[in-house]
Amino acid sequence: MAALEEDIVLGKLHPRERLIEEELCERFGVTRHILRLVFAELSRMGIVERIPNRGALVRAFSSKDVEQLYSLREMLETSAAAQIAFPVSDADLEELKQIQSRHDEAVAQDDLVLLFRSNQRFHSKLFSLCGNEFLAEAIETYAQRAHGIRFHVLVGPDQRRRARDEHHLMIDAIVRQDRGALIKLCRNHLPASKNAYLRTFGTLID
Repeated sequence: MAALEEDIVLGKLHPRERLIEEELCERFGVTRHILRLVFAELSRMGIVERIPNRGALVRAFSSKDVEQLYSLREMLETSAAAQIAFPVSDADLEELKQIQSRHDEAVAQDDLVLLFRSNQRFHSKLFSLCGNEFLAEAIETYAQRAHGIRFHVLVGPDQRRRARDEHHLMIDAIVRQDRGALIKLCRNHLPASKNAYLRTFGTLID
C-alpha cells in the first residue's frame, strides 16, 4: 500500500487517473484480492475512489472540496496549536527536533519519499502535543484526506525549503513559548499546497 500511496501523493499518478489492476498486480507481485484490499484502505483514507463498472481511480477534488477541506484543517490545526501546554517537555522537544532533522536530510537530498514520510511524522508529533488525542486523530484523518493535494507544492525545491524553514520556525516558537506565533505559522503553512493543487488541476477537476 505504501508504494501506491506514495505514487499518488508525489504526483506520479494524477487525479482521475484509472488504477489498472493487471498492471499493479504485476508491478507489486500481489493478487487481485490483495490489491482490492489496498484500494479499500486508500479509499477509506480518501485518496482513491471506487466507481462501479470503472474500477478504482485517483480521487479528484473539486475546487469547493479543496476549499472546504483546508478550511476544516485550518480550524483543527490552529485549535491544536492553541492547546499545546507550555513549556513542552525536553523529551518531546528533542523528538520533534530529531524528526525535523530527517526532514532536513530529505530536503538536502531531494528524497521525496523521505520528505513525505518525515513531514507526516513532524506534523503528527507536533499536534500530538495538544494533549487531546481525539483532536490529534481528527487532524491526522483530514491530513490523510489531503494527501493527494498537499504534496504538489513540494515538487519544486524552493517550496521544499520553505516548508523546512517553516517547521524550524514552529520549533522555535515552541521553545520561546510564543503561542501566537505558533498558531500563525500553522495557519500560514496550509495554503501553499492548496493553491498549488488548484493551479495545476483546477480546470480538470471542476
